Amino acid sequence: MPFALVGFVLSLSFAVLARQAGFSVAQAIVTSVIVFAGSAQFAMLSVVAGGGGVPAALAASGLMNSRFLAMGIALAPSLPGGPMKRAAQGQAVVDASWAIANRGDGTFDRWLLFGTTAPQYLTWTLGSAVGAVFGEALGDPDRLGLDAIYPTFFLALLIAEMRDRTTRWVGVGGGLLALALVPVAPPGVPVLAASAVALVGLARRPA
Repeated sequence: MPFALVGFVLSLSFAVLARQAGFSVAQAIVTSVIVFAGSAQFAMLSVVAGGGGVPAALAASGLMNSRFLAMGIALAPSLPGGPMKRAAQGQAVVDASWAIANRGDGTFDRWLLFGTTAPQYLTWTLGSAVGAVFGEALGDPDRLGLDAIYPTFFLALLIAEMRDRTTRWVGVGGGLLALALVPVAPPGVPVLAASAVALVGLARRPA
């Protein structure tokens, strides 16, 4: 529920900014309903607001969401059924739910994954609707400090995963690499490069 509440504020902020960037009410809401991924939506919006075209916006959001490929591969053995059934169940994967459902032994609790995603999807959709319809009354989200919520959300997920010395070094190394790439790389690339540092931690983890 705390992640669901944070999602409400994040999606509200996205919808307000989307309306300011020229989205219609329906476009802002439908984007959240279909994409349901804050990093991808904000990356896409930053490109659109900066005057970029649709291909560049899709590329930025695609890079941001490409982390779900690795997350899906890790989750797949814990899901029953054939490829299509597993793909349908995989639609429930979001960052917080994936981390919460992780048992820590390489397996995932799929019902916990579904149960934690459901309220997040509900509040994400509701937040977008509120932001799209009443955004003009709220004004600039940064003025209310809403811009600080998104990095805080991911920081909370990261801290929960940093259980030992190896994971702490991976977290710090990934953060420094992303920080170095942000000024020079396209949106999404710093996140992907930082996630590659996790492979170093995997190699160093005791058998």
